[in-house]
Amino acid sequence: MDGETINNDSIHGKVVLLQFWATWCPYCKRDMPALESIGQEFESQGLMILGVNVGESKKKVKQFLEQSPRSSKVILMEDTNLAAVFEAKSFPLYVLIDRNGKLAGTQAGAGGEGALRHLLRKAPLDSREDSGEGVELQSSPRRQ
Repeated sequence: MDGETINNDSIHGKVVLLQFWATWCPYCKRDMPALESIGQEFESQGLMILGVNVGESKKKVKQFLEQSPRSSKVILMEDTNLAAVFEAKSFPLYVLIDRNGKLAGTQAGAGGEGALRHLLRKAPLDSREDSGEGVELQSSPRRQ
């Protein structure tokens, strides 16, 4: 949306969570606070969240984002073939790419913060890259 080019070089070494979404999707809207929380918590540890809007005009998406801003980068379908690559036909669809650029997992449908944290466990984020210590991706509050 802001003209930035995102390619394999710009995401190299990062864990990337793609969210395929649409402005009319109530489940996508319901997951937005969870995405924001997770994004803010783990951005410094190499997580990049990209929202891929599917099938809507730039004008419509821009109007939606004025009312419901999000900190993650938003990509329009007209600027990428990702929706076709991952066969995004129902929303939201989450696709997780690990630090090596490999598909680590997918999640079809909304599931809230707990489900997103569970998905993120498939491509661990490191709190300290040198130490090999992993980040605990438990949802809050923790249930026993």
